[in-house]
Amino acid sequence: MWFFSKPFPRQNTDEMNKYLDELAQIGKTDDFLSERPGHPFDRECRHIRTREIGQRIFDIGGADAMEWTVKKISKRSGKDLAAHLEACWFRIGNF
Repeated sequence: MWFFSKPFPRQNTDEMNKYLDELAQIGKTDDFLSERPGHPFDRECRHIRTREIGQRIFDIGGADAMEWTVKKISKRSGKDLAAHLEACWFRIGNF
């Protein structure tokens, strides 16, 4: 049996799962991008909390953890929403 390690430390598993749930909820209620700025979106029409989560995920496990998260959101919420998440996270770290 093969076990693949996650791209973040084991001690951050609960935190990462919390972020996945929160991102799925944000995607469902607000989306990660908007056509116009204004709460909860910044001047670049990106969801503010999603960007905060992205920065924390980058701090935990770098771009690999961010890519892992996008794949999980794609499976959970669909490819279109995952593409919006990637766009929202543009310029966080080296993502």
